[in-house]
Amino acid sequence: MASAIRRRRTVTAYLFCTPALLGMLVFFVFPLVMTVYYSFTSFDLSNAPRWNDFANWKFLFGQDPLIGKAALNTLWFVAILVPVRIAGAMLVAWALTRARRASGALRTVYYLPALVPPVASTIAFVFLLNPATGPVNRLLAAFGIHGPGWFTDPAWAKPALVLLGLWVLGDIMVIFLAALLDVPTEQYEAAELDGANGVQRFWYITLPNMAPVLVFALITGIIAALQYFTEPAVASATAMGKSSVGAGTSTLLGWPDESTLTYGQLLYSKAFGANLFGYASAMAVVLFVVAGLATAVLLRRFRSLTPEVAS
Repeated sequence: MASAIRRRRTVTAYLFCTPALLGMLVFFVFPLVMTVYYSFTSFDLSNAPRWNDFANWKFLFGQDPLIGKAALNTLWFVAILVPVRIAGAMLVAWALTRARRASGALRTVYYLPALVPPVASTIAFVFLLNPATGPVNRLLAAFGIHGPGWFTDPAWAKPALVLLGLWVLGDIMVIFLAALLDVPTEQYEAAELDGANGVQRFWYITLPNMAPVLVFALITGIIAALQYFTEPAVASATAMGKSSVGAGTSTLLGWPDESTLTYGQLLYSKAFGANLFGYASAMAVVLFVVAGLATAVLLRRFRSLTPEVAS
């Protein structure tokens, strides 16, 4: 009798999970399997896929002249943009916890940029940082400082995108703010009685309590940086005076001087510009594997630190 009840409950649970499982199979597992299959084919949407063994993979890992530059630029954004956004969001959230007057208005002000569509915010930043007519360089000139070329200078294009990322950090900031407000105040009081200074309280109390939130922000930030596409593509097109983002494989991709060319842009270009969907599928598989490995490493590292955090 007990086993029959247990089986009935198991069947009921699976029935309730069926919509989610079907959705995962249709929208995740099946596309993933087909992407892996297409990565071993020559496929252009106009003709049936033709099996070409490892031709796409050989070109990806040894013959594509742009893949190295795109990978290095993407890793630059992972290594610079993600930590800068997390640090900036943490600083703003900490400052808001100390604000006594107009704290609600300040939270709104800091969060509003995150609601602006990425295309609109990128176009606005390109005009603000225009080296000739932009208000930022004009303000610098008023103080006798010669402003950089920003999106027209290969050395400054990526830092300009980092500034844009700092402006729209409200999405991470509100999560950090909630986590900071959730830290038990009695722990701060006990540490203060023991003579701990501000840095020690932040290191030994704030960070351990915020560890899950920080890991979440780091994982989602790395995944977003690995797929970084909209902002650099729109910035390049706008700085060149184009009205749309093209999918071609011209030398202007990632302008200026391929400094903003990311892995996501190159993948999009290969698929929808050159119609090399088999090769683009191979690139997508690599991107999926790298993102999965990064997530697994961070989660494993976080679990190894869990006993220390708990203590």
